[in-house]
Amino acid sequence: MCGGTLYRAVDQYGQVIDVLVSARRDAAAACRFFRRALITLKVTPSEIVTDAAAVYPAVLDELVPSAWHHVERYANNQIEADHSQLKHRLRPMRGLRTDRTATVIIAGHAFMQNVRRGHYELGVDAARGLRIAAAFTELAAAI
Repeated sequence: MCGGTLYRAVDQYGQVIDVLVSARRDAAAACRFFRRALITLKVTPSEIVTDAAAVYPAVLDELVPSAWHHVERYANNQIEADHSQLKHRLRPMRGLRTDRTATVIIAGHAFMQNVRRGHYELGVDAARGLRIAAAFTELAAAI
């Protein structure tokens, strides 16, 4: 990416809720990301796991004061492990030139992960290895 920061919201089942690429890692970007993720989620989470960035506590206390903000070491390993799939895809591409391109590619990758994991009602009747092809056949028929 072009020096941007990647925010990703992942629920307890591994479904990618939202992604945001921001030029800066500041309170405004964190607030924008968490607001979007909470609107998409449509429920108030009881626990939020993040890294130990200094901007998160104030933003989360404002947006979700009842949630437990979990920042212990290794608490976000599940999120980072999920993120490694994306890193493996981007390495051969030698990164992305603009934040806009990064946003589109990362959102598309998250969508494909969610389809592959069966989080949508697309291709769920197909075998796991054929789920993507079946999902695209269903999407093409719907369009």
